[in-house]
Amino acid sequence: MPAPTVRFAPSPTGLIHIGNARTALLNALYARREGGTFILRFDDTDLERSTRKYATAIETDLKWLGIPPDRIVRQSERFDLYHAVAERLKTMGRLYACYETPDELERRRKRQLARGLPPIYDRAALTLAEEDKRRLEAEGRRPHWRFRLDHRTIAWTDLIRGECHVDCASLSDPVLVRADGTYLYTLPSVADDIDLAITHVIRGEDHVTNTAVQVQIFEALGASAPAFAHHNLLTAASGEGLSKRLGHLSLASLREEGLEPQAVASLAVLVGSAEAVRPVSSLDELAGLIDFAHISRAPARFDESELMHLNARLVHGMSYEAVRDRLVGFGILGGEAFWNAVRANLATVSDAAAWWLVVQGPATPVIADRDFTEKAANLLPPEPWDGSTWKTWTDAVKGATGAKGRALFMPLRLALTGREDGPELAGLLPLIGSERAKARLSGQTA
Repeated sequence: MPAPTVRFAPSPTGLIHIGNARTALLNALYARREGGTFILRFDDTDLERSTRKYATAIETDLKWLGIPPDRIVRQSERFDLYHAVAERLKTMGRLYACYETPDELERRRKRQLARGLPPIYDRAALTLAEEDKRRLEAEGRRPHWRFRLDHRTIAWTDLIRGECHVDCASLSDPVLVRADGTYLYTLPSVADDIDLAITHVIRGEDHVTNTAVQVQIFEALGASAPAFAHHNLLTAASGEGLSKRLGHLSLASLREEGLEPQAVASLAVLVGSAEAVRPVSSLDELAGLIDFAHISRAPARFDESELMHLNARLVHGMSYEAVRDRLVGFGILGGEAFWNAVRANLATVSDAAAWWLVVQGPATPVIADRDFTEKAANLLPPEPWDGSTWKTWTDAVKGATGAKGRALFMPLRLALTGREDGPELAGLLPLIGSERAKARLSGQTA
């Protein structure tokens, strides 16, 4: 079987969100696993709303996720192909001119509904004589163009949804070209899928109803339709649909929050599948978990709190080498010892900056019992300190004061860090150092 060629086809009219990322990842990781090609196709035929700014943002998002495309295609640069396909369909009699206005079509739809008939286009334009068309055009009307469907059932085996079929007699002939000559989604999409030799169309289930029409256009152009896989859609935790235009859970916002791309990818791919949602450490491993047959048909809810939990689990397991450059970028110079001391208490890598401030100071101590902390300060062992210093010191304080458990450890934590919780002090104490520790135990900001 030849290697697959797949495409992710966003419109660059806004920031892509986690639901869009689900589609992109399923395509890119399937191609990666099977040794195929992943194409980013910008559906930017709407020249007024599509912007290069959003196209650039989408490329940035895919690179951040770790799935940069093998090839980038822009529909705005391919109009010659679409014109040729449209002319070919006109010559074949499959694309025909229609002159009804939107108001006329709406009135006709209401009459059909009132008579108990399905509100589909009645193909009245097919009965227009050439002189009628000339008269309408002389009145200033310009035709839109519909694809004449064969009234038969189209069936396909969806890789996710199984056996699917649509009776095309129940559908209106779709408009493929507007009166102003611009194209709706369907014609450029099919033309590109043929030209780019797309083998698998992996997309959201909101496109299922388009499939039968597209299959007929493929067949009319003498091409075999690709395999289809329509996955379930992601919603917000509330059940609300995600909106690219409103910026819901955009990848840009998740990145700005300091989330790891691998956490985002893990949840986007695994939620709503048979696999348990968990942090997956590499995209290759995640690709191996994709099984179209076991993706649920029910909508999958994307819970930001679950994402934060996944992110924290990933951060806790990250090596110093994996984060070194970012830590230096945050001005954190504590090296591996600092990272190992704090990582188990971080939700994001950027959270380490707050603990670096605690280590370096100035930090304001919280002193509940000055006599206790002064005794503790006097019992601090001489440097150099290491991971065993904390136990040696607290054993000495316990022996001198009789304090134990929370009564021993909490006053020391509050004095040294100004916080009630945080990383194990066995790791932090050597980083704080003797001078700052003594100052804080005596109540000084240091």
